[in-house]
Amino acid sequence: MIDLRQVHRDFQVGDQTVHALDDINLRIGTGDYVSIMGPSGSGKSTLLNLVGLLDRASSGQYLLNGEAVTTLNDVQQAETRNRRIGFVFQAFHLVPRLTAAE
Repeated sequence: MIDLRQVHRDFQVGDQTVHALDDINLRIGTGDYVSIMGPSGSGKSTLLNLVGLLDRASSGQYLLNGEAVTTLNDVQQAETRNRRIGFVFQAFHLVPRLTAAE
């Protein structure tokens, strides 16, 4: 289960703060299928990067199957990504000279 509680993600662009995610509360149960839609710049990629532990929230809490993963160090987050999170990319980023199995 994915459980986001009051998640914020801010970026500094020059002297301005961009609020990419502002007070996001989201609960996705085990086995649920979810579609994240919105216009360009609405925070979809930022949200997915946070859920995939590729980025960290500025504030708030992220629980993955009841475990607070936002407090894990980089190595622990990498292990969690390796064992518990899967991605299907829109662009496959495959090396052209290798097969998918390679």
